[in-house]
Amino acid sequence: MSMMAGMGRTFEVGETVASFKEYEAAQKAVSRLIASEVPAADIAIVGTALRSIEKVTGRLGYAQAAWSGAVNGVLLGLLFAAMVVIWSPGIPMQVFVGMMFVGIAIGMLVRLISYALLRRRRDFASVMQVAADHYEVTVLPRSVGTARRVLGPSAPPRPVTPSSSPSLSEPPRYGVRIDPATPPAPEAEAPEGPEGAAPEDEGRGDDRGRA
Repeated sequence: MSMMAGMGRTFEVGETVASFKEYEAAQKAVSRLIASEVPAADIAIVGTALRSIEKVTGRLGYAQAAWSGAVNGVLLGLLFAAMVVIWSPGIPMQVFVGMMFVGIAIGMLVRLISYALLRRRRDFASVMQVAADHYEVTVLPRSVGTARRVLGPSAPPRPVTPSSSPSLSEPPRYGVRIDPATPPAPEAEAPEGPEGAAPEDEGRGDDRGRA
């Protein structure tokens, strides 16, 4: 079994030895396996039933957009100031601070323009997260025995297929073996009338025939 990964690589995934609802529990199980000398290259964590969760953090407005642009502009201003200092090491401090304000102004302007264009479709801020329904710890076949011994009860049990035994009241089917020691099912007997009723009726019938 293999799973496609980024940049054209493939990861080999082995047999599931444990399943957890939380990712942190799967991480702890992997740490236990590695501590028990299970090769790290044999272990994988597989998230099943992936879903994206977008958590809304607040409503956007021009004030929030300007503040967000100013925060991003600080980094832009530091970049501009560093480039000026490299080119001209002897510049005064006022030029360095001025470049900081220029970066802040550019960041605010870009953020306000983008918000003005997109506010009709999206007027809220959010954080995106990808989660899974449960996480399975898988190990390659050469280390499955060691992994099950280390994880113990957290390892999922192997599925057991129930064996169906043929009913004794049904006729034997083709290919189904019947134990000869088992007594056959009793057949249903027809109900009998009162004693002497049948012989008496037969006698009366004979007398009528003779007459």
